[in-house]
Amino acid sequence: MDPMCSWCWGFAPVAAALFEQAATAGVAAHLVMGGLRSGGAALDTTTRQYILEHWRAVQQTTGQPFHFEGALADGFVYDTEPACRAVVTARRLAEDLAWPLARGIQQAFYAQGRDTSEVATLVALAEQVGIPRIEFAEAFDLAEQARATQADITWARDLGIAGFPTLLAQNGSQLALLTNGYQPLEALAPLLGAWLRHNTEAR
Repeated sequence: MDPMCSWCWGFAPVAAALFEQAATAGVAAHLVMGGLRSGGAALDTTTRQYILEHWRAVQQTTGQPFHFEGALADGFVYDTEPACRAVVTARRLAEDLAWPLARGIQQAFYAQGRDTSEVATLVALAEQVGIPRIEFAEAFDLAEQARATQADITWARDLGIAGFPTLLAQNGSQLALLTNGYQPLEALAPLLGAWLRHNTEAR
């Protein structure tokens, strides 16, 4: 996933329900960053309109809230690497807070119109989910977090994952693809349930 991917935002309630379903069977969720967009120039008008059309499609399909007024203002550089690195940093410091931070970034960017490519915003969001501000800021700036973020992106690309969200179930070295792209909970809960029954009944 990428916390600044609109379909991942649309999928967030589904993911939360699936993570809870897995947790009841003793299976933990692990977030891997896909790196939707990295660096680049400020958005031009055509690209901005193209992205906003995607946002409207996500809103219509999923019902998730979007803040459209003033969204992606002139000069905005749609760089998702800092947001991805923030989740990786949270994962390193307190893995149970990685998902709350990812959700916080999504909420801030899509529903509140905040710039989650800015480090100050990410530090504030990390603090809100319970990670001390100074500890997070220092860890975020370490080269190892940038390398770990790139390792996530490389892992996903090596598997041929080009779209987000993608949900995989893993047992040892075996990976099962549950979805590549948005699907509603009623489609995915039975798939996950079948996988859980098959892979956890012997425990």
